Amino acid sequence: MSLIVQKYGGTSVGSVERIQNVADRVIAARRQGHELVVVVSAMSGETDRLLGLARGIRANIDGRELDVLLSTGEQVTIALLAMALEAKGCPARSYTGAQVQILTDSAHNKARIRDIDGARVRRDLADGKVVVVAGFQGVDEMGNITTLGRGGSDTTAVALATALKADECQIFTDVDGVYTTDPRVVPKARRLDRITFEEMLEMASLGSKVLQIRAVEFAGKYNVPLRVLSSFQEGEGTLITFEEESMEQALISGIAFNQNEAQLTVAGVPDQPGVAYRLLGAVADANIEVDMIVQNVGADGTTDFTFTVHRNDFEKALGIVHSRAEALGARQVTGDDKIVKISIVGVGMRSHAGIASKMFEALAAEGINIRMISTSEIKISVVVDEKYLELGVRALHDAFELEQPRSGQ
Repeated sequence: MSLIVQKYGGTSVGSVERIQNVADRVIAARRQGHELVVVVSAMSGETDRLLGLARGIRANIDGRELDVLLSTGEQVTIALLAMALEAKGCPARSYTGAQVQILTDSAHNKARIRDIDGARVRRDLADGKVVVVAGFQGVDEMGNITTLGRGGSDTTAVALATALKADECQIFTDVDGVYTTDPRVVPKARRLDRITFEEMLEMASLGSKVLQIRAVEFAGKYNVPLRVLSSFQEGEGTLITFEEESMEQALISGIAFNQNEAQLTVAGVPDQPGVAYRLLGAVADANIEVDMIVQNVGADGTTDFTFTVHRNDFEKALGIVHSRAEALGARQVTGDDKIVKISIVGVGMRSHAGIASKMFEALAAEGINIRMISTSEIKISVVVDEKYLELGVRALHDAFELEQPRSGQ
């Protein structure tokens, strides 16, 4: 008998009918001989509704009280799913994060899991029950309810799978797996049978929204096999695991893109130590995250400094840079929030040369100019004009023949 932790997101439990569907899936897995722990999110739209209620009371919401409020969304779902399972003849028991003793730090609205006491869950599993646990929440050492922030339910599921030494953690979403790229952009994008933790981390950080980074990091750290499946159709989904020899034959696994980018350039800055810190230090102090950075040194003793930030931070960052650039004696400051980042990802880059040149050739053939380039061991990212997003992604998908199945898949 294997132990499986399943997680169902808000759209999967968005109505009574969908909760019944989840119950049927859980029962089907149980009939196959598996022990089941099920983690659920709040019903779709419920967290936003609760936030709206809070904002109707006051603008500056206390973090502790907000966590008390938001945690009720998942409490509704666990009770309804446990009721649905019981009504179908399947013994079930629901628990909040506090009842399972998912111990977190005290950072309200963005808490981190420190420990999980799995004793109560194990007893219920031994008694033949399906255990339904509220995702997204925990409790700190003072007994305060905490929430885990964006992607919290995915993280709860992986953390429980780790604590219980589960055989697999299954994340059920509204898509049937991880694709070579967004099928809405490239209709012939192919679902991957498997992908490595490293590749999935890169894809998630570069714009793929299938899984949250924290959950993938957690699963990779503790070697928990992670599978992405659809709540609405049958299939094997995509298994996220460690690198295997057969994977080395695949040059590129997928293409990610991020439309939330903005670019800032400071031209004619004196080429001397400390300039980068004086510019980016002020940006960091404003809690603005910098992504890509390029510095070009000119022959006249000056340098041009270009970097990207989230599009929502563009105006704020531009103001900061303008004030700092004037003090540094920079020649010009420019900005552009009509850019996108396109990235190719694959563990095969480690052992194959010419990937970058093939990428640049494919973009050049479509007349797409590259503004910035960033690389790591298993990814290459470029910044291009926003209008070239779909054309660029399709060109790269064709150039690397991603519609063709990998060897061994």
